[in-house]
Amino acid sequence: MRNRRFTSLLIFFAISLLAAITSCQKDPAVKEPDASKTNITADSSTFSSSGNFLAASGTLKIKYNDSTYTFDAAKDSIAFINVHIDDNTSYFGITAINKEHNISFGISSSGFAYSNISKSIAGSQFLLSADDKKPVLQLSLSRYSGQKDFGNLNIIQYNQGNELAKGTFYTFLAKDDKANSPYYKVEGTFDLQLK
Repeated sequence: MRNRRFTSLLIFFAISLLAAITSCQKDPAVKEPDASKTNITADSSTFSSSGNFLAASGTLKIKYNDSTYTFDAAKDSIAFINVHIDDNTSYFGITAINKEHNISFGISSSGFAYSNISKSIAGSQFLLSADDKKPVLQLSLSRYSGQKDFGNLNIIQYNQGNELAKGTFYTFLAKDDKANSPYYKVEGTFDLQLK
């Protein structure tokens, strides 16, 4: 259980770091990095940036309780991430941060991304902040004992023409990882384009 938690934290660290990097790419003064030269290193594992895409247009919508939060790729940063740790361990997912940097979301599944798949959720996190000092709300994947369903990430279309990724997801997030913690169903849709 501890190794699974470490792996999940490592993946979320990588996704969060990539979100921070991609959020800077919306600035027109920043040059596009050379994908063959960009690597991110964490805990002696190296992640190549090849296979990671920053959406140019489209939306990511997240429904939590009675509210819907929308990320718009024209102004916010939304990236489709592919992380390959070794020959047997790969993850894919979506990470987003709004222009104001007060709402962020990430969701991932294990394996490889392709069209017409439904994969179990491996990790997810949703953050809302009033300022840059402390999150007002911080939810992460609920993995307490007894939880059988962590949700699904469904990809209808992936990397075809201008379509980066289109699909739906649902997951269960909690404020902490204790057995009696209440969890919340978070669901959403994404339709992201490369142009």
